[in-house]
Amino acid sequence: MLFAWSSASYVVPLPDGHRFPMAKYRLVKERVVDDGILPACRVLEPERAPVEDVRLVHTERYVNAIDAGDLDAAAARRLGFPWSPALVERSYRSVGGTLAATESALEHGIAINLSGGTHHAFADHGEGFCVFNDVAIAIRALQRRARVTRALVIDLDVHQGNGTNAIFAGDERVYTFSMHGAKNYPFHRVPGCVDIEMPDGTDDDLYLDTLSHALPHALRSARAALAVYLAGADILAGDRLGRLGLTLAGMARRDALVLDACREVGLPVAIVLGGGYGARLDDTVEGHVQTVRLAAAHA
Repeated sequence: MLFAWSSASYVVPLPDGHRFPMAKYRLVKERVVDDGILPACRVLEPERAPVEDVRLVHTERYVNAIDAGDLDAAAARRLGFPWSPALVERSYRSVGGTLAATESALEHGIAINLSGGTHHAFADHGEGFCVFNDVAIAIRALQRRARVTRALVIDLDVHQGNGTNAIFAGDERVYTFSMHGAKNYPFHRVPGCVDIEMPDGTDDDLYLDTLSHALPHALRSARAALAVYLAGADILAGDRLGRLGLTLAGMARRDALVLDACREVGLPVAIVLGGGYGARLDDTVEGHVQTVRLAAAHA
């Protein structure tokens, strides 16, 4: 049984013309219910993440600065969002969705947060539209509660998860696997366990062939009790911040490959949506919705 968490009701006010597609979260939630993928009773509003869980990953100074709106101008520019109380609340709720999804995945085998994947957040700062690193927080919270010892991060957002890699650097209990655009943000990479860089314009066949050969090794090497899968839609052709060239059908095959591989080895998987900045918002929404549809079929 698949449960999803949505923080769509927590909206951050952004200036006109801002690149971040905040509306996609509401549209994805509406489609998931309206298309009958999940009943409304299984699309839940997340609790606010406990600050003590957030501080398992982020420094007290940084958390306090976010809470109080005490970021300096340079930090705000790096983050990419203007500070507001709504930004704080949404950030905590989005982390809460990933905390809930990881717990549900351990119980049911699969779960999804219709948000999350904020993998550019470092311990002491945010960047690239990422305030708190929800995936890292969830893994650390599960480890603290002795729910898991080892975890695998499968990051298929088009951008490398530099913050996630930095947080888990040197920690053999967390295996980080990433396939991302070679010529894209972040331009200063932080090495993870596996980093595969894909050329501009990568099509379905090249992407899927590369993934199908690399992922089984990661699953074996991780020896994990849980996978967290960042199912970014920014791999799609036409994404404004992408550069790859996958079709919606190719993205569906990617998701199926990941979910099939995890199921084959009995590995629970929690999915987070990650990025998506299509020139047509409908394309990004459709990509995310088909990820939920595939997750429901694997439940």
